[in-house]
This record gives sequence, C-alpha cells and structure tokens, in this order.
Amino acid sequence: MATNGESKFSYLLIGLGLGAIGGLISAALARKDTRELLRERSNKGLDYLNQQAGKLRESADEIVKKGKEFIGPHRDSVKTDTESEKQAYQEKQRETLGG
Repeated sequence: MATNGESKFSYLLIGLGLGAIGGLISAALARKDTRELLRERSNKGLDYLNQQAGKLRESADEIVKKGKEFIGPHRDSVKTDTESEKQAYQEKQRETLGG
C-alpha cells in the first residue's frame, strides 16, 4: 500500500502531465491566432510604408520640378557665359603665341 507521501507525488506528476498537455494544446491554438495577428499588422505596416513612399515620391518630384524651373532660364545664360569665356581664352592664347 502506498503511503501518503507517495500518493501526493503521483498526483503531482499527473497534474504536471495534464498541465503540459493543456499548455501544448492552448499554445497550438494561440499560435494560429498569433500568426494571423502578425500577418495583419505586417500588412498594415506595408500599406503605411507604401503611402509614405508615395508621398516622398510626390514631394521629390515637386522639388525637382521647382529646381528645373529655377535653373531653367539661367541655364542658357551660364552656357553662353562659359562659351564666351572659352572663346576669349582661346583668342588670348592665339595672340600670345602668334604675336
């Protein structure tokens, strides 16, 4: 016949076994819910990032457009200035070498 201490130990082992089985079952069920939750959050995160990227693209396009408008009229004058400077330099070189 088992003593009182041995029966308590067997009840402890049975309780631990049932607790482990219950924990595994609940973890398996919770894992599915957790995956769905993570999937939803990641999709929301990707949507947010796509929106922010679109806004960034739009603002970058506006900045480039404004930059082109600002530089546009001056671009031709800069080109003619550098061409006239080159021509003046070449004439000066011809005069010093030829004269």
